[in-house]
Order: sequence, then structure tokens, then C-alpha cells
Amino acid sequence: MKSLLACSLLLCLPLAVLAQQKRKILPYDYAVDDLPNGLRLITAPTEHPNLVALYIVVAAGSRNEVEPGKSGYAHLFEHMMFRGSKNFTPEERDALLKRAGASSNAYTTDDRTVYHEVFSKDDLERIMELEADRFLRLQYSPEVYQTETGAVLGEYNKNSSSPFFKLYETLRATAFRRHTYSHTTMGFLEDIKDMPNQYDYSLQFYNRYYRPEYTTIILVGDVTRDRALALTRKYFGDWQRGNYRPEIPSEPPQDGPRTAHVDWPAQTLPLVAIAFRGPAYSDERKDKAALDLLAPIAFGENSDLYRKLVLKEQKADLIEVEFDNKIDPELFTVYARVKNPQDVEYVRDEVLKTFERFTREPVDPKRLDATRSHLRYGFALAMDSSEAVASALAPFVALRRTPETVERLYALYDQITPEDIREMAARYFTEKNRTIVTLAARPNGAKKEGGR
Repeated sequence: MKSLLACSLLLCLPLAVLAQQKRKILPYDYAVDDLPNGLRLITAPTEHPNLVALYIVVAAGSRNEVEPGKSGYAHLFEHMMFRGSKNFTPEERDALLKRAGASSNAYTTDDRTVYHEVFSKDDLERIMELEADRFLRLQYSPEVYQTETGAVLGEYNKNSSSPFFKLYETLRATAFRRHTYSHTTMGFLEDIKDMPNQYDYSLQFYNRYYRPEYTTIILVGDVTRDRALALTRKYFGDWQRGNYRPEIPSEPPQDGPRTAHVDWPAQTLPLVAIAFRGPAYSDERKDKAALDLLAPIAFGENSDLYRKLVLKEQKADLIEVEFDNKIDPELFTVYARVKNPQDVEYVRDEVLKTFERFTREPVDPKRLDATRSHLRYGFALAMDSSEAVASALAPFVALRRTPETVERLYALYDQITPEDIREMAARYFTEKNRTIVTLAARPNGAKKEGGR
């Protein structure tokens, strides 16, 4: 990528670049500019008039919660960042956004926390000032902190009323024993209960991760690179770089199959999660890309398994596959909801047979090409607004800090062969890499087992 123009101000490194190459996926050119403090700005002007989408990606999620007893803080800060800063109270912030007609929200995952707004281009400077104030000068009292930790506990309790959440929570804790992927973004319950006692630690977490080198600003819409860069320098240029680097524990190789069961205290259909340890995200190695393509072929709604278990035999009313892009090795998981408790083992075994089948048989080349096309054009067609473009870019920016990784990934998909898929299935779908978790209504009179 080549720079459109040389930086004329000292605040900008000579890393400003503009993607001009011919694209297959991303519909708009974008500029990437790095400030000396490590903050990165990505600007993508679009033809959609008047509106601007602002996404601020912080490369800190539950993966970064490395100290024992301190899970859930990335998600907590999704709350705290709305609780006031040096120059704007929460009420003033809400009033400003309301006058601008802006929508504002945030979300947390294992690998990132993302804050986002959509608003009129005329309000860009005021909202950049507002955002910079909370990122550089967040302020909250112990009393406000106590209130928000209570809200987080309430959110956890609400989520825990879902059988799927409890199944997922148990799966993570069973499959991962050292890596921080062992807990959900909510955190372990005992850690959440202790949050009210950790005001000082919360300030430490903020000072560690809410730093420019962890942060990327994405501006998409009716905005120019020059305008975006000038405002970023003005409001974020004084942000001080930090020096903290977490030591994320590596998960050792799994030494054998693992199982767990959840007794659910109310009536519910049985659930089964069958997971295999898979690879981390890569736009260079074929491992993850090959399994991405296999997922809908083997377990999607047009798969042989879905047609058999859901449509023909009606043993299950849900078959879903999950295999997210993660910084570190992630689980390739198939979930099933079974209609009759007596069919749980049958459904489990049919899913396992499907995993085993694709370790031996290459996928049909025509289905592979159709799946490739579906992924490619589905991604491209979904980017029908400035907000949709920014939302689609944010997860990839958290992984590689550049939209170019999207182009590399889809180019990699084009290189995958049926034999590549069979080889990766055989490499990862092994018995020692497997974790199975089941959930079912607790038998009447049975005692609830203890455990985390």
C-alpha cells in the first residue's frame, strides 16, 4: 500500500498508507495512519451521505485477564466507560449523543472490546472530543463502581438462567485448563462476586489496557482521511503510551478426551456440545481457513447431518456449528438440541460420525466451490451501509490491526482444496482433542452437584 500524501505534522508517523490494490471483498479504499503514541486510525470514505460510523477497537478482552481471581474485567469496563469522564458526566454524555441523534453501544469478546457510534458527519468533532475524554480521562467514584459491579452480577445471573449459557460456560472450563479462554467474557461467578472489593484493581486494569498501542479507531462513511486524521491528532495525540504486556498462558496439548455434564434445575430439552481443539486465526496458514469451509458443508443447514437429524428423523430441532476467529487456538464446536432425552446418545454419535467421516473423505469439489462463493459474496453483500462496513472490519482489526487481513483471508479460501480440508480434519478432529458436554433436566429428587 502507498501513502496518498506525506505527513506534514510531527504527530503522524510516515506510516500513513492507502490501500489502492484491486479488491475482491472490501468495496472501499481505506487509509491507515499511525500516530507516534501507537494509536492507529483507519479511515474508509464511502458513498453513503451524511452519516459516519465510529468504531473504537481495544485489543483487550477476557483473554487478557491473566491474574487468578480477576476474570470479567474487560466486560466490566464495557460498563465503566459509560460512567463519566473528566469533562463529561454520564448525563452530559447522553444529552450530547441525543442531540446528535447518535446511536451508541459497546460489546466485549474474548479478544477485544469495541465501542461504537453512528451519527451525522456534522457532529464528528464533538463526538471525537467526547470519546477521547473517556479513553484518556475516565473518572468514576467508588460508589459508581459499586453500582456497576452490582449490574454485572445481575447480568451474569440473568445469563445463567439460559441453559445454553451454562452449557457454554462449562464447555470452556472443561476444554481449557490454563489459557484464559477457560472463562467466558462474563468471568467466573466467584470473581464477579468479589468485584465490589476490587476498586483499586479496576483502575489498574484501565491503566494497563486503555492505551493507544492497544487501540484502533475506525471511521467509515461521509468523512475524508484528512479530516479524520486531523481530529485524531487533536483529541488523541496527547494520549500516553503504556508499557504493560500480559503473559497469556499457553494451553498445553490435550492428553485425552474430556466430558462434563450439567444437571439443569428446570425442564428443558437436552443439549449436547461436541468440541475439538482447533487452530487460531491465520490469513497465511491453511488450517483455520480449511476448517472454516468445512463447517457449513458438514454441519450447516444444507448438510447431510442436518437433513438427517433435523428434517428427516426429527431427532433434534437445532444443529449449529461455532468456530470463531480467535488470536489463540479455539474450539470447533457443534451444538445440538435433542427433542427426546432417549435420543441424546444417538444424536451425539451421529455428530461424531460426521466428524470422523470428513477425516477420511474429501469434500465434493462443487460443494466446496459453492461454499467459497457463498462466504465471499455473503460477506461483501452484507456491507451495505457505513455502519455495516465498520462492524465487519472491527473483528479483523482486533486480530491484525489492518483491513488487509480480510483480503488475505479470502484469497486463502480460494486456495483451499478438498484434500486440504480432509488433512486438517484428520489433524484436529482426534479423540484426544475432543471435549463433550451435555445438559439435561435434573431428575426429580437428585441433588445438585457442586463445582465451578
